[in-house]
Amino acid sequence: VCSSDLMSKDITIVVLGSGGVGKSALTIQFVNNNFIEEYDPTIEDSYRKQVSVDGETHNLEILDTAGQEEFKSMRDQYMSTGDGYILVYSIVDRSSFEEINTFREQILRVKDCDSAPIVLVGNKCDLESREISNAEGKELAKEFGVKFLEASAKTRVNVEQTFFDAVREVLKERGGGVPESNETPKEREAREKKEKKQLEKDQKEAEKRRQKEAKEREKAEKQAKKEAEKAEKAKK
Repeated sequence: VCSSDLMSKDITIVVLGSGGVGKSALTIQFVNNNFIEEYDPTIEDSYRKQVSVDGETHNLEILDTAGQEEFKSMRDQYMSTGDGYILVYSIVDRSSFEEINTFREQILRVKDCDSAPIVLVGNKCDLESREISNAEGKELAKEFGVKFLEASAKTRVNVEQTFFDAVREVLKERGGGVPESNETPKEREAREKKEKKQLEKDQKEAEKRRQKEAKEREKAEKQAKKEAEKAEKAKK
């Protein structure tokens, strides 16, 4: 287990994952309640936010790191300062899922320990074209002995929960004896129901968009074919 300042109210969370999985989108959605559409590769950004988790106030420093391989040595430095870690992959990109173990091993090597406070997150769960099932994510988290969530930076599904769970994992390691959550089973059920409803709504909308785009493509192809036939007849 990695040593951590037991009394400190300051917690450093490092967000890790391959390039393009939505690390910055998740972080900015959590800190600023804002979704960034365009992809601009991060080198390293730092954010501060005061949060209340299970009735306790904590000062978070969130390090949003570069996913690209060329920044690997810089990541060592960020990892060494981290108290907790959020490992992010995209549910529509299998290679990002396969790289998760590399990031975890890097954390354990840099921190020189056999386990660390980690939350595994499958981002972009609002998208239909998934390559990694929820069961695969759960299985990997079980293998690592860490928390697992699927989230959407776009629709804010499980964004807050992701960072709050990371705080809880850090506190658990510090021996704070914090409960998993102050939610009653009824409240948890209501929240999960709401999140499921939102996810289903997002998936339906994504499916509608996909069908609309397919119809438009089909229409354009028919039009192009018609024009090609017209041009062919004109030649004759």
